[in-house]
Amino acid sequence: MRTSTTIKTLAAGSLIGLLLVSLTGCSQKQALNSVVWQQQLNLPSVQHSAEVAQSLTSNIEEISFDWFDEARQRVVPALLFKPAHQQKAKALIVFSHGLGGSKERYAYLGQYWASQGYASLHVQHDGSDRKVWRGSRLLLPFRLMDAADETEALARVQDVKFALDRILASEYAANFDPQHILMAGHSYGANTSMLLSGAQVEQDGKLVSLKDERIKAAILISAPPFYNDQPLDQVLAGVTIPTLHITTTEDEIKVPGYYSAPADRFELYYAMASSYKVLAVFSAGSHNIFSGWRRDSDSAPQQQVIKAATQALSSAFIEQVTTGDGRAMSLWAQQHQPVLSDFIRSDLVAVLN
Repeated sequence: MRTSTTIKTLAAGSLIGLLLVSLTGCSQKQALNSVVWQQQLNLPSVQHSAEVAQSLTSNIEEISFDWFDEARQRVVPALLFKPAHQQKAKALIVFSHGLGGSKERYAYLGQYWASQGYASLHVQHDGSDRKVWRGSRLLLPFRLMDAADETEALARVQDVKFALDRILASEYAANFDPQHILMAGHSYGANTSMLLSGAQVEQDGKLVSLKDERIKAAILISAPPFYNDQPLDQVLAGVTIPTLHITTTEDEIKVPGYYSAPADRFELYYAMASSYKVLAVFSAGSHNIFSGWRRDSDSAPQQQVIKAATQALSSAFIEQVTTGDGRAMSLWAQQHQPVLSDFIRSDLVAVLN
């Protein structure tokens, strides 16, 4: 999330053009009702997610860190999820939470990834974490705006770089392959992930890169747009690594002074210069359904399905970008068509064109 209050939407003609190039047979569908979501609890991903949850204590380890960055005088808490029994992880994912989140908020992803043989380091950002919810409700809008300003957005990037430095210099470094490091995040965390993946920020009228070359791919959940004086394709021109984009048809971002429409997720996907990119759009679900919160219209079965599907999709993407094996990705797309509005892969675009 950025601090500019500019509201941008795709022109109607552009949006129609974007939707017409979906190439996997997922036609535009109306939002599913509660009965249909209940039926989708039988999806293989949902069943597997439930099985994983039952055996977490024996299959994964969770290690908490309370790091302190002396140079910036800033605390950087983090939570590591890793396969149990000293098993070497097949990849390391660094995760950045959304506005008002914490290192524990997206544990469902870290736990699942660890069960599949991946490690993930969930970084907590002190200036935009759960502490924004504390204090007077009358002052909450101001705390949210402060947490989303440019200074904090840049501090979050440095949090991740510091945490990555620390974990790779720690006793756990031997558990990771430094050639298989990915970045992931939800909402504000997706913004942080894009900056670390090569998206450029405008400083003193110039575009500046904060890219971390150690990051080889990125998972962007409900990614917000960038608003500055530069065209989006120029801002994202440096993001050439593979990217996975996950969103919903109802993915509106609403915070004081800021609004982002669901169409912005499409615009980001198409502007991304990634060598390989995937866009998955669930047919319903609010912006916060990925974080564990849900609005009144988000049913419990709906959230269960979307969270499990996100676990499976992200794991399939990690497998594909680290091993070159895309079979799990293709199978996921076939199995989840009932809950998808769109599923777009750039490699299929290249083949069909």
